[in-house]
Amino acid sequence: MPLEYADYWKLLDCAFPRVATVFPDCLQAAQAVLGTPALEAYITNARFLGKMGRGAEPILIFLEVWPEVARSMDADAQAPVMDCIRRMWKSPNGNSITPFLQALPSVARRLHSVQQLQSLLEIALDLMQRTTGSIHGIHQTFPSPGLPEFFAQLPSLLGHLSLAGLKNWVDYGVRYYNDHPDRQQEYFSLQSADSRAVLQRERHGSLLVEYERRLAMYLRGLWNIEAQLVAIPDVFDEVRLQISYDDAHGMRLPEVYEALQGISGLDRYRAALSHMAAHRSWSRPMFADNYSPFQRMAIECLEDCRVEYLAMQRYPGLRRIYAALHPVPLEDACDPQLESGLRHRLAMLSRAILDAQHPYRNPQIIEFAKYFHQKMPNASSVEMAELAVTFIVRTHQASDNLARVHFKDSAVSYRDDNRQLWRFIEQGDEEDAFDQPENSLTAEEGTRLPPRHYHEWDYLNQCFRPDWVSVYESLHPSGNSTDIEQLLEKHAALAKRLKKILDLLKPQEKIRIRYQEEGSELDLDIALRSLIDFKSGAMPDPRINMSHQRNGRNIAVLLLLDLSQSLNEKAAGVEQTILELSREAVALLGWAIDKLGDPFAIAGFHSNTRHEVRYQHIKGFTESWDDQVKGRLAAMDAAYSTRMGAALRHAAHYLQKQQAEKKLLLILTDGEPSDVDCQDGLLLIEDARQAVKELEQQAIYAYCINLDAGADAYVSNIFGKHYTIIDKVAQLPEKLPELFISLTR
Repeated sequence: MPLEYADYWKLLDCAFPRVATVFPDCLQAAQAVLGTPALEAYITNARFLGKMGRGAEPILIFLEVWPEVARSMDADAQAPVMDCIRRMWKSPNGNSITPFLQALPSVARRLHSVQQLQSLLEIALDLMQRTTGSIHGIHQTFPSPGLPEFFAQLPSLLGHLSLAGLKNWVDYGVRYYNDHPDRQQEYFSLQSADSRAVLQRERHGSLLVEYERRLAMYLRGLWNIEAQLVAIPDVFDEVRLQISYDDAHGMRLPEVYEALQGISGLDRYRAALSHMAAHRSWSRPMFADNYSPFQRMAIECLEDCRVEYLAMQRYPGLRRIYAALHPVPLEDACDPQLESGLRHRLAMLSRAILDAQHPYRNPQIIEFAKYFHQKMPNASSVEMAELAVTFIVRTHQASDNLARVHFKDSAVSYRDDNRQLWRFIEQGDEEDAFDQPENSLTAEEGTRLPPRHYHEWDYLNQCFRPDWVSVYESLHPSGNSTDIEQLLEKHAALAKRLKKILDLLKPQEKIRIRYQEEGSELDLDIALRSLIDFKSGAMPDPRINMSHQRNGRNIAVLLLLDLSQSLNEKAAGVEQTILELSREAVALLGWAIDKLGDPFAIAGFHSNTRHEVRYQHIKGFTESWDDQVKGRLAAMDAAYSTRMGAALRHAAHYLQKQQAEKKLLLILTDGEPSDVDCQDGLLLIEDARQAVKELEQQAIYAYCINLDAGADAYVSNIFGKHYTIIDKVAQLPEKLPELFISLTR
């Protein structure tokens, strides 16, 4: 029976105030992806992290990121992750737990499977064991210098290296810098030339993570298939051939492909995906209990040939790739007296079916290749099974039962293991069909949204910190809408003056576009002129129609309000607070934009460390300027700090979806970006500056209205020339609407 919220909070048993504020949102996000046992384990593990003596950071990060990790991977990943954390906690490497947890979302997006995650954790634990210092080799006393740096760089490393390459890169750093703590730290933070050189050396072939998005689009565009692409790790199993396979969790592919026979790694991935997609499109499962192992092997071979034949009929360009990658077994390579030659014969048959210019003289190979082409393209999986059984009967040799099997040139690298072709009666499929994934969150429970994680720019290291900031969004509580009506009456004279300007900016009526060959109406003047020309024997003008278009504005506006604690201070020269003046200004601006008819939204933000950036919706783009929106604006209050970069990125997430020629993001703030967990004041300024650059790349025009008289020192660094400083805050209700009109004129 699922527990209630109070039970989960009691089970967490945490006294950190920062955890209490975000726990309801994190719990709801976890309930959406975790079943009851996994959810209870999630709370229990979070409790351990909160009580291990490392402050609030580990438990906050775990509560925020684990739902996303479970969505990308699986809830079963909790056990190996917590085992790794406990081993770090029991060693002097407790300082590495926080960067490890911070890297988990990026790692989960890269690896997808618990198997790969376990391989990665083994690499990390081996690094920890070999680089943790000890006194006289008895007790581990000094933490590993490279382990925290390794976790910090892990998202970037996984984007460039396979797990096998990562293991080699780590081994090199441990081998040569184990006795040099400073140089080891430089190596694992990718600051040394040696580290980058080894990284480049180990980065070979084509990584699946590098082309995952392109390959997913390839599947969607050419095969109309949506599938998760999951890499098969090859770190600790370098001898066994990595064979693709397709199961309920996605299409599994080797994590790296080298170029082979003139075919690039990317084309090898395309060949493997096209083969599995062809199976999904045309193959039908059969009961394996009806066939012997030899018969199943032959059926798989001929079914592979059948779906490839159909794929090449649809996309002829695949033939070149298949022909280059398919091996050409030598006819006399297998000695039937000493080796089992069934795999060898099937490989020759497959090559003969694919290549009409094959070199084989074996009459049985030629005969069955001919039978195959006679049955295609209308043959089914069942007919291929019948042909395969006949092939086994006709070509069987006594040596096929020998333990020594001839493998040379018999494996086709782009083909999968065909597990999707078979069903097994003895496994009890009937019972498994009733198993359903457990989900303890009903549609009616709660209205909160899960946190969104955004990167943050680190100007010191010139790189992004992935998934660093957690943004919680909600609908702003409502208040009394009559308060806003009273504010508009207070500024009636200003509103009357603005209305004259707004009338000039309003979209005008439709305008005619004449001389159109196709249009919505017949242009009588041109039509009569063309008729006269036709009657007189001249060439008539075919452009006898006209259409209309509206002579209007095409702009979307989002007003982002800084609702930090400093807005509660009184403005200079008046009795009102900056918040009250801002409310008046926003009310007038909302009234003005509503009169113009532009789609606009209003949102506010404040922050309490990177773990809690609150983004509150006051008005959405699809909402009208009504009493409900005015009530939210009336209840607007201010608290905490100003982490501007994350708020800008989240606002751009909504503004980018608007269908408008111009997208304007107005930021109203009274100070520089800051937060209580950031001692370096320049850090958040540089992050906001980077966020503005990202907005420019998305064709979003950001403009700042700053109420700080000393803002010149930092605001130009963030927004360039796109800002205005209003020294006299009392003039804000008058200046803000006029500024908007000037920006959108």
